[in-house]
Amino acid sequence: MANNNPFSISTMLKSLQDLRSAAEKDPAAPPPTYGVALPPPPPYGVALAPPPPYGVALAPPPGYAPPFQPCACGLCDESPLQWMFNLMTRSEEEDAAYPFKEFISNLDRRELLGVASLLTSDPDYFLEIARNKNGSNRLQKLVGKSDDVDDLICDATLYRFLHVMTDKHASYVATRGLRVFAGKKKEFMCEELIHHALLLARDRHGCVALNEMLTDLDHPYYRNQLLDIVAHNALPLSNNTSGNFVVQHVLKLNDPRTTRNVALSLRGHCIDLSFKKYGSYIVERLLEADESVAVVVMELVESDGDRLMRLARSEFGNFVVNKALIVTQRRMTRVDLFRDLVKKLTPFLNFLRKSRGSNIAVFLESVHQTEVA
Repeated sequence: MANNNPFSISTMLKSLQDLRSAAEKDPAAPPPTYGVALPPPPPYGVALAPPPPYGVALAPPPGYAPPFQPCACGLCDESPLQWMFNLMTRSEEEDAAYPFKEFISNLDRRELLGVASLLTSDPDYFLEIARNKNGSNRLQKLVGKSDDVDDLICDATLYRFLHVMTDKHASYVATRGLRVFAGKKKEFMCEELIHHALLLARDRHGCVALNEMLTDLDHPYYRNQLLDIVAHNALPLSNNTSGNFVVQHVLKLNDPRTTRNVALSLRGHCIDLSFKKYGSYIVERLLEADESVAVVVMELVESDGDRLMRLARSEFGNFVVNKALIVTQRRMTRVDLFRDLVKKLTPFLNFLRKSRGSNIAVFLESVHQTEVA
């Protein structure tokens, strides 16, 4: 029985063959012009106008030759945009019959460019697909297929950069692009990343995308700029519910210069941070690094005794104080800091025994027993 589904893979491939036939008749003919200059994007935080219904075809730009023709069977009124949207966002079960990866592998350069052009023909349409889990996965498969395709995806990503980067699924398209893009495309992505770094760091999904890009970015100039932005803003980021994850991640990268800069930015605020759950994680990271351990321990030693006791007995601070004792004891070059901290805590030994600081009390008692022996 004939296949009456106008949007099946077989129908799509048949439509694409029209482009292939045209190319065979005139091999020297250049591919059609895809897209025209876009107006500037709206500022971040401004509500986007709803995209046009996907069943309504957009007016094509001059010279545009769509790779897919609307249905001629008379049974439906879906447009090529709706067709492509359904293809990109269909479930994994629906995709199993003819995987998208296999579909794009059967396309020539001209056809592949046609697919990418349709996907990026409208910024909101592209964003809607990228925000879909399956749509994001399939857009990622297109990245790296050709320079022409990458140009279109890069432009579409940059046009809605903050909206892409602050979405759980769409951000994976951008991070994939940063890994694959080269030359000017990578530079444009990095410039946008630097410009919006602090906004991204404070967003619950943006901070995840920023961390991935900090890990993967292989351009020393832009990577150092990003690390400096985080380090110099370490204090407000450390007190932010999302930003603190970025500071933690930067410290995990074990870059000595950045670790030192973070410590300098947080100097005088380590005790305050240690009273908080995620802040205490950052301070513990600083204690693990040779470049920053002294900054934290000196603040503990020079603090008011009552405040240090409250920290040692607090829910999260007791882990910071205990770690400070352990790391300074193990580092031969920090023996003076270790002795000063033990001396500062000893008067509060009885209070620590009956609190969350009991682990610190046990540690101090073992130190005193060793000295007596």
